Amino acid sequence: MGDAGEGLIDAEARIQERMEDLAHERAQKHVRTVRDPERLRVLESLRLARTEIERQFNATAHERRRAQLQQAIDEIARRMAEASAAIGS
Repeated sequence: MGDAGEGLIDAEARIQERMEDLAHERAQKHVRTVRDPERLRVLESLRLARTEIERQFNATAHERRRAQLQQAIDEIARRMAEASAAIGS
């Protein structure tokens, strides 16, 4: 039984190694090349800011505050368009 048990352990080790290799290959296929990580960070930051301002806009009833928030949303949208254009080029 000793030899059979060692063979089984070796086979399991080879299977585990192969599974790890396949997982690594899949991970490498899904890695995107980021041309400019700083611009990508800026874009993500703007997206989060827009989400927060939209939340405030939806919760606010005062018209002047809503106008201020709408201007902020418009400005963020403009900056996001600039950042997206810069990433795409």
